Amino acid sequence: MNRTDTFRKEVRKVLESNILNYWLTLKDPRGGFFGEADGTGEIQRGAPRGVILNARIIWAFSAAYGMLHDSRYLEAAIHAKDWFLAHFCDGKNGGVFWSVTAAGEPLDEKKQLYAQGFAIYGLSELYKVSSDEETLRAAIDLFRVVEAKFRDAENGGYIEALARDFSPLEDMSLSAHDINADKTMNSHLHILEAYANLYQVWPDPSLKKAVEELLDIVCNKVMGPDGHLRLYFRRDWSVLPGGVSYGHDIETSWLALECASALHDIDVVNRVRPAALLMGKAGNEGYRADGSMMYEKLEDGSLDLSRQWWVLAEAVVGNLWLWKFHGDLQAPDRALATWAYIRDNIVDWDNGEWFWGVHPDGTPDKDSPKAGFWKCPYHNTRMCLQVLSLV
Repeated sequence: MNRTDTFRKEVRKVLESNILNYWLTLKDPRGGFFGEADGTGEIQRGAPRGVILNARIIWAFSAAYGMLHDSRYLEAAIHAKDWFLAHFCDGKNGGVFWSVTAAGEPLDEKKQLYAQGFAIYGLSELYKVSSDEETLRAAIDLFRVVEAKFRDAENGGYIEALARDFSPLEDMSLSAHDINADKTMNSHLHILEAYANLYQVWPDPSLKKAVEELLDIVCNKVMGPDGHLRLYFRRDWSVLPGGVSYGHDIETSWLALECASALHDIDVVNRVRPAALLMGKAGNEGYRADGSMMYEKLEDGSLDLSRQWWVLAEAVVGNLWLWKFHGDLQAPDRALATWAYIRDNIVDWDNGEWFWGVHPDGTPDKDSPKAGFWKCPYHNTRMCLQVLSLV
């Protein structure tokens, strides 16, 4: 068996047996999915449920069904969607809440741009495989909410977060690790991703225009001259202090090009391609000889040498895109080496799913949650599906 066949076989096994089978165990028979599991995989049944986890569950099972045609995956995506629409969506004001209780009552009611994006992303992916009109309407409604409430008509782009009634917030930060900024790289990247996915099932001219504007923002405001992404911004796009996120550099390098391709416009793709290549090269500055990729460079120039699961997944995909769409002949070797690192250090073969990462001393992080607000079947499921599509 050659390297390609082995790669595909190993990745498909991990996708089906390790990732998706694990997430099926978090399905709550009363509705939706449980909100947290600890480092051993034990489900915390009373834990709050985050919008990002649940939107990404909808996306992951929908995308997996689209490729693998296992009816369990479509059933899981619909099961997640039904609870999502009933509990995360604000029927009075529009938009989606950041979190709800295990019983489905609003908990953190703020309207984060990032969350609206992932809701659109998951729902539009489900529509691709279900043709369910309620699902498409919900995605379109969220797009209209973002355009009406979050868009900065004066400076371009979108405001990071708003209150439940869309009034301004003092603290707009996405998590405790983020700077309180008016606009962020991360939210603009994932609104772009969401809009491009919605465009594939709803090719509205206003949506295409928004995707083109977002691509211009990513390539000309968010990306710096060195190819690294600036992370935080004031309302007028002046840059706030921040480090270098190698994972986001390599992720954006391929995702921006994929989003451009979704518009079926040669001129848009040609405008994005040089920036995509520059971002890919910048991201690979974090690549290590053992096939891993370090997490980030801090603002003071020091390095965070931990290896995080999602960064490694994006390194595999980003390097495959550098090979297939930019002619980098060394990139497949990097992708294969990173996959070997994931297989040998990140995949939890005993309990399912992936460990959060590897500490700087080389030991696996077995204490962080297997499932939670930020640990979701998104980056790793998507990596597997990309491998199976590209290789």
